[in-house]
Amino acid sequence: MALYVGAVLGAGVLVLPGQAASLAGPASLLAWAFVGLLGLPLALTFAALATRFPDAGGIATYATRAFGGHLGGIAGWWYFVAVAIGHVIVPLTGGYYVAAALGADQRFGYAFAAVILLLALASNLAGLRLSGRAQLALASGVAVLLLVAAVAAVPHAAPADFTPFAPHGLTGIGGAAVVLFFAFAGWEAIAHLAGEFRDVTRDLRRATTITVAVVVTLYLGVAFAVVVTGSYGTPQLDRVAVGGVLGTGLGVSASTAAGALAVVISLGTTNAFLAAGSRLGYALARERWMPAAMARLSGRDVPAVSACTVAAIGGVGLLAAALGGWGTEDLVTVPSTLVLLTYLVGMAAGIRLLTGRTRIAAVVAFALTAAVAPFAASYLVVPVVIGAIALGYRRSARMRASNAAGHG
Repeated sequence: MALYVGAVLGAGVLVLPGQAASLAGPASLLAWAFVGLLGLPLALTFAALATRFPDAGGIATYATRAFGGHLGGIAGWWYFVAVAIGHVIVPLTGGYYVAAALGADQRFGYAFAAVILLLALASNLAGLRLSGRAQLALASGVAVLLLVAAVAAVPHAAPADFTPFAPHGLTGIGGAAVVLFFAFAGWEAIAHLAGEFRDVTRDLRRATTITVAVVVTLYLGVAFAVVVTGSYGTPQLDRVAVGGVLGTGLGVSASTAAGALAVVISLGTTNAFLAAGSRLGYALARERWMPAAMARLSGRDVPAVSACTVAAIGGVGLLAAALGGWGTEDLVTVPSTLVLLTYLVGMAAGIRLLTGRTRIAAVVAFALTAAVAPFAASYLVVPVVIGAIALGYRRSARMRASNAAGHG
C-alpha cells in the first residue's frame, strides 16, 4: 500500500493543481474529479490483471497476452519512456521547492533534483524491502502534510474564488485532464511489483481499495485549496502552488513549509517509480525488447542495470532541461500522453482477458479514457515515434541473434 500510495500520490500534487487551474480555472476541479474517479475502474482492472498475471512486465505482459508481442513491446516502451521522463519531472519538482526554501534561484533546482534522484537510486539498489520501509514513512508523511494543507485552506474559501468558473471552456478542462494523467500514473506502476507480493490475491486488492480512497480525497482537497487561495496563474507560481496554500492557510513561510513537503513527496515518488520502471526494463530486456544487460539481477535480486539505466536517463534529462531552460510545465504533457495511451491498451487488454465484474470495470475505464484522448491529439506524434523506435530495435535484436546463431 505504501508503494502504491507513493506511486500515485506523487510529486504531481506539487505542481499540477496550479498548472491545471491555469489551464481551466476553478473548473479544473472537474478535471481532477473526472480523472480521480476514473482511477477506480483503472485500479480495479490493473489489480485484476496483476493478480491473474503477476509479472514484472505489467502492461507489456497484458498487451502481449491479449494482442501479441508487437503491441506488448510497444506499450512497454511507451510506459518505460514515460517513467524515464518522469525521473526528470518529479525530482525537478522537488528541486524547485528546495531552491525556494533556501532562497536560491530556481536554476539551482536542477542540482537539488539530481540529489533526489541519486537517493532514490541508492534506496532501490539496496533492495525493495528497504525501499518499502522507506516508502511507508514517506507515504504517511505525504498524506498528513497534504491533509493539513487542504484543511487549512477551507476558511479562505469564498464564492468569488469560483468566478469565472470555466474561463477557457471545455477545451481548458480537457487539456487539464490530459495533464492530470501524469498525476495518476501510478495505477499501472504497481502492476510491475505484483510478483513480489507475498499474497498477491489478498494484498493487492486491499492496497488498491485503500489507495484509491486516500489518493482521490487528498488530490481533490489540495486542488480545492489551490483554487480558493489563488495560488496559480503563472509558471513560477504554479511550480510552488502548494507552498502558497500552506503559507496562506497556516500563516507560515510558504517556502519553508513547502520545501519539507516537496522533499518527502518527490523522493517517495521517484523511489516508487524507479522500482516500477526498473522492473519493466528488466521484463522488456528479458523478451529482447531492450538490451540484454538490463535483464541481469544483483545479489539482492534487484534489476540493478535496469535501475541504473532509468536513473541515467533521468540524469541526462535533467542536464538537458538545465541547459535548455525547460521547466516541468514544458515536459509533463509528453509522459501524460504516453500514460493515457498505455491505459487505453491496458484496458483493452482487460476487456480481452478478464471476465465478470472486472471486465465491466475495464470497459468503463476504456470508455472514459478514450473520451479524454482527443484532447491529446497534438502530442500523438510522440508515441508514434517511440513505437517506431521500439519496432526498429526489436528487428535489429532479432537480426543480431540470427547472425550469431548462423556464425555458431
